[in-house]
Amino acid sequence: MKKVYLVGAGPGDPGLLTLKGREALAAAEVVLYDNLANPELLHYAPAAAERIYVGKKKSHHTLTQDEISALLVERGRQGKCVVRLKGGDPFIFGRGGEEAEALADAGIPFEVIPGVTTPLGIAAYCGVPLTHREQTSAVTFVTGHNVDAIDWDRIGHVETLVLFMGLTHVREIARRLVAKGKPPTTPAMAVRWATRADQQTLVGTLDTIAGQAEAAKLKPPVTFVIGQVVAMRPKLDWFEKLPLFGRRIVVTRAREQASEFTTQLRALGADVAEFPVIATVPPSDPAPLDQALANLAVYDWLIFTSVNGVRFFVERLDASPYDLRGLRARICAIGPATAKAIEALHLKVDLVPKEYVAESLVEAFAPFPLEGKRILLPRAAVARDLVPVELTKRGATVDVVETYRTIVPPNAGELIAATFARKADWITFTSSSTVKNFLAIAGPEALDGVKVASIGPVTSGTARMHGLQVAVEAGRHTMDGLLDAICAEALSS
Repeated sequence: MKKVYLVGAGPGDPGLLTLKGREALAAAEVVLYDNLANPELLHYAPAAAERIYVGKKKSHHTLTQDEISALLVERGRQGKCVVRLKGGDPFIFGRGGEEAEALADAGIPFEVIPGVTTPLGIAAYCGVPLTHREQTSAVTFVTGHNVDAIDWDRIGHVETLVLFMGLTHVREIARRLVAKGKPPTTPAMAVRWATRADQQTLVGTLDTIAGQAEAAKLKPPVTFVIGQVVAMRPKLDWFEKLPLFGRRIVVTRAREQASEFTTQLRALGADVAEFPVIATVPPSDPAPLDQALANLAVYDWLIFTSVNGVRFFVERLDASPYDLRGLRARICAIGPATAKAIEALHLKVDLVPKEYVAESLVEAFAPFPLEGKRILLPRAAVARDLVPVELTKRGATVDVVETYRTIVPPNAGELIAATFARKADWITFTSSSTVKNFLAIAGPEALDGVKVASIGPVTSGTARMHGLQVAVEAGRHTMDGLLDAICAEALSS
């Protein structure tokens, strides 16, 4: 049965979304999301799902709360699977209770999926346990937008205080806490965008934290933690000590190939912006590939130069009358990722060059007699001709078959403003196509002050040819090598 799901999006890190929340998003036909929900989470929803921004900021409400509730009821009555994606947890100062009431009153089936609330994210990612046997046994959550509504006789004596929405009134709140007997030297902390790579943390005391927040020009969302537990941060902080913490890195690879790399970057503290400037699509004319598949048995060698080549080759083979039983060729793969894709098909890889470039592939064939041999090279529509030219010189017949094409994604231009709304520190290029497409979409001015990381010499050459300065080049021409190069530079700077 379809229903409305009130889903806690967590405090910011997209990895903190619950499995049940992700399942709800995967089934969504409509997603209503707010300002505090990480937009990365929208990728879990189907491409066809309706996405409606209903964010509320202090000075601007896209929709009022009543209008949001009415919209939930309206879409629910249409019999659609609706996800209301809310920052943190729906029932911890998220007004989820009001939305659930509106749905209940309208007879709309709903379900609440809890999320990691912001204070728990702060505790984990700032090294400040909200409770500790030797420090405090109680924690109190308070919303600070209405100072006069707070019972200061009770709140003034709590051991650990977490203050939501208190940025505007924190100076007055601190004054009232001191007036109720809390020492002005009580440790205090302000955290903006907790658990995200752009997490901003200020640590002071009850009598200094308001001035620190003003000096830093903090803007919402900011959460304050007040209590002795804040003093534990220097010892327990791990997140802000990660090697890439706070660095914004733009990944230009196609999204279906970038997920593992993006995950690795985020695990090292980076703020990753996915800006895919290439998309892979089937060949414009599949006839040459179809003919090669029909004659698999004639080939002595099959050379794959990319994971995409493997994927599109197999997809076309699956759609044909033939299968891998027709293959008698030995298999060569450039790079471990390509080899892994082949091995996933339960095929053995006979040859992997030492270096993952065309020159090394040609060198790897030196021990093998090629006179009179037939070689099939399924690859992208546009690629260097070094391999077929050199192998042909050795007497082989090389059939180069277009297996896929790379194109500029149709919506790439729309992503520019969002990607570069905050200045990037790094951009990664994994092929000459990513360099050329990026410059065609965004122009070189988008990279002013941005460090360029290249996967290998061919990509670096293309970047330099277009006037870009390459800050680092992967020693191993793989995604892992690219990650190592960025980390090495970050640790040395």
